Amino acid sequence: MTEALEAGPIVQVAVVVEDIEAKARAWAGLLGLPVPEISLTDTVDVAHTQYGGQPTTARAKLAFFRFGDVALELIEPVGRPSTWRDQLEEHGDSLHHIAFRIQGMGEVLALLGRKSIPLIQRGEYTGGRYAYVDAVDELGLVLELLEND
Repeated sequence: MTEALEAGPIVQVAVVVEDIEAKARAWAGLLGLPVPEISLTDTVDVAHTQYGGQPTTARAKLAFFRFGDVALELIEPVGRPSTWRDQLEEHGDSLHHIAFRIQGMGEVLALLGRKSIPLIQRGEYTGGRYAYVDAVDELGLVLELLEND
């Protein structure tokens, strides 16, 4: 029997961008929606951000367009190193990840590791934690795992 990822629904589709203010205005204009608030992720001392298994001071500006249970997330990298910066430098403004809600972060990361889908970056946010895994070779993009408390 094959081990399968027991994930909840897709909750985000995320695009990494060079200029979040300009892209948020462009998306808002296209969709006929207000420009969303832009926030900055927490510092490493709060978020415990790790990239490649090492602490990183990289942060990101974020903007969300909500469509029911799914959000379009815009991400502008701030600092380095990060998976966001890698994507932007390698591909310019582009799709970065899709995100799933999960339970049992450690177990899910172990399962994906056995499937050759390694952890790239992880951190915490108020009320939970996230992890990005490299599924580019297998699936064509990065996956984000979101676990809320």
